[in-house]
Amino acid sequence: MFIYADNAATTAMSQKAIDAMLPYFKEVYGNPSSLYEAGQQAKMAIEDARGRVAAVLGCKPDEIYFTSGGSEADNQAIISAAKLGQKKGKKHIISTSFEHHAVLHTLKKLEKEGFEITLLDVHDNGIVTAKQVDDAIREDTCLVTIMYANNEIGTIQPISEIGAVCKAKEVLFHTDAVQAAGHLAINVEEQNIDMLSLSAHKFHGPKGCGVLYARKGILLTNIIEGGAQEKGKRGGTENVAGIMGMAAALEDAVAHMDENAAKLSVLRDRLIEGLNKISYSELNGDAVKRLPSNVNFCFEGIEGESLLLLLDDKGISASSGSACTSGSLDPSHVLLAIGRPHEVAHGSLRLSIGEDTTEEEVDYIIRAVTEVVTYLRSISPFWRDLVSGKRPHIFTELPG
Repeated sequence: MFIYADNAATTAMSQKAIDAMLPYFKEVYGNPSSLYEAGQQAKMAIEDARGRVAAVLGCKPDEIYFTSGGSEADNQAIISAAKLGQKKGKKHIISTSFEHHAVLHTLKKLEKEGFEITLLDVHDNGIVTAKQVDDAIREDTCLVTIMYANNEIGTIQPISEIGAVCKAKEVLFHTDAVQAAGHLAINVEEQNIDMLSLSAHKFHGPKGCGVLYARKGILLTNIIEGGAQEKGKRGGTENVAGIMGMAAALEDAVAHMDENAAKLSVLRDRLIEGLNKISYSELNGDAVKRLPSNVNFCFEGIEGESLLLLLDDKGISASSGSACTSGSLDPSHVLLAIGRPHEVAHGSLRLSIGEDTTEEEVDYIIRAVTEVVTYLRSISPFWRDLVSGKRPHIFTELPG
């Protein structure tokens, strides 16, 4: 049996996305910057996709910029806001301690350039409040950047409330919506979002293609120089096929969003209920305000890497956190941010199910995880110390 349960890392491309891309590999393959007909056909396709993406996000087509993915979009949004703030003498930026590294590393770079960064606590439920944001905003604040939904523990932030606070205080608001786009309702106008990042491969589109939404009037700083593409704000020949696949995948995901969310929420809760029966384990993040597809657990007395390898032997593809940091030996910064101790954070498991996941597969995952955790604890000296009382347990035997 093979079960793919790492959709937060990437998703399989949908047939609609593939079909939308195919003509732009062999038929309409002109360079969109060329003046002859073949080039202009490609240019028209890009503008059609721009309008379709804008319609989904609730903005104008000329507020959409195509990028290589979410990381590039995050970088450009944050750096642009920082440069705009700097011109006005405002060099304070607010974010959270559990953002994606595309955000955190960009903020660290800006900190070295003299910007002051405030990282808000996200508490043990993995959620930041609008009041925290309101309290943190100062006269010199130029940007608030807070992710829509966390990529590891799946918790959903109160984006509309945060957007309202930022609008009232005239501070730019950016959200990394890479995990949310195609899975949660987004309307940048209604939610007072000034800038937003998304990535196609998180909603069954192609890898290497993303979007930066920037409200009209926001002057973007170029991250990639080289040409007049994307209104001169992103050099490089456009990935026409990828853009068309992304637009098709996004429309398809949004068209089926409610039914997919209803199905996935039931399976997610079934999975949580089953894993909660494993002793000395806990769900990470709020049990309700989380993505319909996300389940993230910590298990005392085991190493996450061993858990993943043994689950792979049983045909289950899962992760211990962000795929972007899967090679790191350090515990997840997200789990540390919500208060998990190092020794527990090392024993984490992220399961992100998909629209094709079945009840039978969920039940198989529960059995497999239970078996693997039991086995790993049986050979763990650390677990023996916990059982013997030499070390104190962090979790209670069973939740609740």
